[in-house]
Amino acid sequence: MKDHNTRPTRRRAARLWAIALAFGLIAAACGSDDDGGDDVAAATTAAPAATTAAPTTTEADPLAGTKVTVYGPESSDEEAGAMQDALDVFADESGIEIVYTGARDFSDQINAQAAGGNPPDIAVFPQPGKVGDFAAESYILAVPDDVKSAVAAQWPAGSLDTVTFGGTLYGVPNKTDLKSIVWYNTAIFESGGYSVPESFLEIGALSFQMIADGVTPWCVGIESGPATGWAFTDWMEDLVLRITDENVYDQWVAGEVGFADPRIVGVAETVLELWNAPGAVYAAGGSIAATPFGDNGEPLVAGDCAMHRQASFFAAFLPEGTSIGPGQEVDVFYFPAVAAKGNRPVLTAGTYVSAFRDAPEVWAVMEFLGSAEYAEARQAAQSARKGGGQSGFLSANTQQDLSVYNDLERSFVQILQTASPARFDGSDLMPAAVGAGTFWSEGTSAVNGDKTVAEAFAAIDDSWPR
Repeated sequence: MKDHNTRPTRRRAARLWAIALAFGLIAAACGSDDDGGDDVAAATTAAPAATTAAPTTTEADPLAGTKVTVYGPESSDEEAGAMQDALDVFADESGIEIVYTGARDFSDQINAQAAGGNPPDIAVFPQPGKVGDFAAESYILAVPDDVKSAVAAQWPAGSLDTVTFGGTLYGVPNKTDLKSIVWYNTAIFESGGYSVPESFLEIGALSFQMIADGVTPWCVGIESGPATGWAFTDWMEDLVLRITDENVYDQWVAGEVGFADPRIVGVAETVLELWNAPGAVYAAGGSIAATPFGDNGEPLVAGDCAMHRQASFFAAFLPEGTSIGPGQEVDVFYFPAVAAKGNRPVLTAGTYVSAFRDAPEVWAVMEFLGSAEYAEARQAAQSARKGGGQSGFLSANTQQDLSVYNDLERSFVQILQTASPARFDGSDLMPAAVGAGTFWSEGTSAVNGDKTVAEAFAAIDDSWPR
C-alpha cells in the first residue's frame, strides 16, 4: 500500500475501526464460556442446451405424461432460465412436464399459497428456517428414505442437517452460495498501489486509506423488495463469525444469545461505523436502503467504488462481457478473518427444495434437483446464458464434474473445502418471523438511522417466537 500525506486522518479512522473490533473481541471474551425483476416470470426463454445427460427413470418411462410445478425466488432470465433449462434435461429423459416459475417476492407468495391450499408441487426455499416453519405447519412432506439416501451420498456430511427437524428430513439441497468473498476493481487497486487485505483489521485500514485518497471503497445496497435488508444481515453474519466465534454464532442463530447481547450489538455498530464514514460508500439509489443489492455490478466495474462484498452469485449481476479473474476488470478475494485467531471462517448459503404433493413424479424431480446431473446441467446452462462467462451458480455436490466451472468458480469450491469453520447463513436458519422478517426490517431501520442499533435489536428479540 502506498505511503501518503494524510496520516492523521488515516490513523484516526483506523483507531475507530480498531476500537470497534476490540469491543467485539473483548465482549466475546467476557461473554462466552463455551440472499431479477419484481414480476413473476415463467422460465421459458430459449438458451443453448445443457450438454449433461440426466438419469433415466425406467425404460418404459412410467412417469411420462405427468406434470410437476416448481416455484422459487430466482426470476431473472439467466437464473430462472437456467433452472428451466436444467429441468428440461430431466423432462426429456423422464417424459415429465416440468415447469419452473420464479418471483422476486417468493417469500411472501409461498406463504399465501401454502395457507390457501394452492401451493406448487415443489418450492425452492432460500431459508431453511422457513422449511422448518412449513414442516411444523404440515404444509410440506417428509423426504422418502430412497430419495434421502440418493441425495445424501452426493453432498458433504451435514448438508442435510439444516433442513432436518425432529429427526425428519424435509428438503433437498440444490444450490450453494459462497458468501465470504469481496469483488474488487483491479484497476483501482493497481493505480492506488493497494494490496489485497489479509486480515480483518487490514480491510478496515484499507477502507479508510482509500477514503483519504479520494477513492470510495465500497458499493453497498440492501434493497430487495419485500426482502430489503438481507444484504445487511450477510455483513452481520460474516462479522459475528470473525469478531466472536462459531459457538457464539450458533447460540445467536438458535436464539440462545439475543440480538441485544453486547457482542451482537457491537458487530452491528462496527458495520455501520464503516458504512457511515464520510466517503465510504457509493449507493447508486441515493442511499444504502434504496439501492437494490444487484445494482452494484455496474458501478463496481465503472470505478465508482473499489469493492463490493457479495456472494458468489453476484457474477450474474455484473455487466455482460465483464472479464473476471487475476489481471481482469474484476477479481475476488476472501473476506479475511481476524489473523490472531488462526481460523478461516466461511459463510455459506443456498437453496433447498421441498415437496407439497406426494407423487412418484414429484419425488423423481426432487431427487434430480439434488443430483450432480442437475448441478452440471444448471451450471452449463447458466454459463451459456451469461455468454460463457462467470455463471453465478455454484453447488457443493461432491460428485459433480468440476470441469463445467471456470478457474475462478473452482477456486470458490476450494474456499468452501478449506473453511474452518463453515456456517450457513444465520438469518436463513432463524425462524422466518425473525430471519426473513424483523432482522431484515429492523436492520434496515438501523441502517437508515431511524433507530439505534440497540433499539432495533431489542425489537428483533421481542419478535422471536417463544
